[in-house]
Amino acid sequence: MNQDESAAGEKPLSPANRFEQVDEPADDALTLTLARDGEKMSGTVSCPAAATGGRLPKGFNSGEMPLKESIRSAVRLANDFKLALVILDPDGLWQPEWGTLYRWDDEAEDAAAPG
Repeated sequence: MNQDESAAGEKPLSPANRFEQVDEPADDALTLTLARDGEKMSGTVSCPAAATGGRLPKGFNSGEMPLKESIRSAVRLANDFKLALVILDPDGLWQPEWGTLYRWDDEAEDAAAPG
């Protein structure tokens, strides 16, 4: 195992990873919802069945998990099912070392700006 892999054999997320930040769960992607309850931080992974193209017979909801575990699970599931992963983070818990969050509106505005 090299130093960039965890004990589970997973490579950590890097700032090169980019994730769209959304304000509500997506109908066509896997959604990672981050939440804070007092000092407790957690995440929930959800995915509507329609987003999987029939690979899941019904929607998926992980239930509440520890924050870092939820991020790892979301990335793994998105990769396994070849789905987009979006981040719902109303409490501002996302850390830069996990990757870059962007908003689609920001990307569209940047593309439309005169160069």
